[in-house]
Amino acid sequence: MADKITPYKDSSLSKKEQVAQMFDTISGNYDNLNRVISFGIDIKWRKKVLQIVNKSNPITILDIATGTGDLAILMSKTTANTIIGLDISAGMLEVGVKKIKAKNLSNTIEMILGDSENMPFDDNYFDAITVAFGIRNFENLEKGLSEILRVLKPNGTFVILETSVPDKMPYKQGYEFYSKNILPIVGKLFSKDTVAYGYLSESAAAFPYGEKLNNILRKIGFIDCVALPQTFGVATIYSASKQ
Repeated sequence: MADKITPYKDSSLSKKEQVAQMFDTISGNYDNLNRVISFGIDIKWRKKVLQIVNKSNPITILDIATGTGDLAILMSKTTANTIIGLDISAGMLEVGVKKIKAKNLSNTIEMILGDSENMPFDDNYFDAITVAFGIRNFENLEKGLSEILRVLKPNGTFVILETSVPDKMPYKQGYEFYSKNILPIVGKLFSKDTVAYGYLSESAAAFPYGEKLNNILRKIGFIDCVALPQTFGVATIYSASKQ
């Protein structure tokens, strides 16, 4: 299962602690490296998440696993006047705070160090919740999703952007070769953490995607679950709501 895949195989730390340590280590190069690895297509995917969220005219938005705040910053283009970015990596948040300040968005976006599986928010608090490339890092996926359901308002919008595996040839073979052979090498060239991008590749391949993830969302209690494959299926956008 994906929740058994951890960044550091010989570490005694929990997955949650290892993920925080890993992202602290690579935070300085994370944005640039992501642009290289995805050929910049991740920007297009995030804009599609923005379009989905914007339809509900949200006032309060939570961006979980916000990292350096790319999606939280993009959400400032919605009707929201309160945007919170939550992450377990202090290093990533530090980079994000600088970006937000440079864009004069500090009054709109607040960055919080916290655990997605135990969030410090009231029930039914947010109009919209997003998670981009972070949900596979949850230590307990179902617990994290249950927390998201708890803090989402009824009829609220929940959107996930996550890597997935193409089902059709030759995209499937090309993706497997790239993720297993090219991505870790590029990661090592740019990052001082030599195992980080090996973990990101391995966890992406093992994580449930498409209808499998939709079924988990339904099991937790989400409704109107839809999976929208992107770029031949190398990523998928999921949208769901709350009864």
